[in-house]
Amino acid sequence: MTDLDFSRLTWETLSAYVSKGLIFSFQLTLMAMLGGIILGTLLAMMRLSGRKWLEVPAAIYVDTLRSIPLVLVILWVYLLLPYATQAMGWGNFAPETTALITFTLFEATYYSEIMRAGIQSVSKGQSFAGYALGMNYRQTMSLVVLPQAFRNMLPVLLTQTIVLFQDTSLVYAIGAYDLLKGFETAGKNIQRPVETYLAVAAVYFVICFSLSMLVRRLQKKIAIIR
Repeated sequence: MTDLDFSRLTWETLSAYVSKGLIFSFQLTLMAMLGGIILGTLLAMMRLSGRKWLEVPAAIYVDTLRSIPLVLVILWVYLLLPYATQAMGWGNFAPETTALITFTLFEATYYSEIMRAGIQSVSKGQSFAGYALGMNYRQTMSLVVLPQAFRNMLPVLLTQTIVLFQDTSLVYAIGAYDLLKGFETAGKNIQRPVETYLAVAAVYFVICFSLSMLVRRLQKKIAIIR
């Protein structure tokens, strides 16, 4: 510990390496969150539709991906996707694009379970009221049930997004330039790798802890509205 020297870890020294990775980590988090919520909501509606031909594929998809470590899914998509893209004449995707596809598909399984719980938390009387007004299943879900479910599950959705931000560090395995990669590159260039790994841990902690506090405040406000 006496050999640690943080004097060279200034913003002027790190910004050239870290800024790009930080921006990508935020972009990946936001885009995967939006894509995951949309796909996850569709999966949740399929599982609650009461139709076996919709329920079974959705359940298999969710249960399978939730049983596999994310890093393995990232590696599988990174290694196998080029075969499909080359067959279609699209060429190879960049690691960053592969990471976005993987995170969207993977996180959708977790958002699906959150949305399913949120939909089930809404009173069935709300659905019956929608049907009584002449709405079909899609209209009742989109206009009556889902808005209430989103409000009920908003804190949990945001908490899962914080976990998603932490998991973006796993794209390091396929060479994508995220926040962790930026700090590692900086550490190699200034020859202080240990200090930069400690610094990136502190950055992740500050960001995630701050977001957690915001989610906690939001949760209290929603509880008051209820």
